[in-house]
Amino acid sequence: MVILYSALLMGLLGLGFGLFLAFSNEKFKVEVDPRVELITEILPGINCGACGYPGCEGYANAIVKKGDAIDKCLPGKKSGVQDKIKEILDKYGK
Repeated sequence: MVILYSALLMGLLGLGFGLFLAFSNEKFKVEVDPRVELITEILPGINCGACGYPGCEGYANAIVKKGDAIDKCLPGKKSGVQDKIKEILDKYGK
């Protein structure tokens, strides 16, 4: 009988914590600009810091939110990153 009560209590606690986490996830959801995600995917992803930002995601945020120049990614120049970033900004608005 003790095992049954223990299993029931653990099940109820698990359900309660799961509902709390689901509610918290919806309540504190952080909206991300889709342009930042698209630009981050295009950048090389080596996080070299040559652009002056700590990583590719930081540089993508600066491009979208601060209007920073799109030609600072030195490793991406060979692969035509600038043209792709310009295309994304033109397509989704700047």
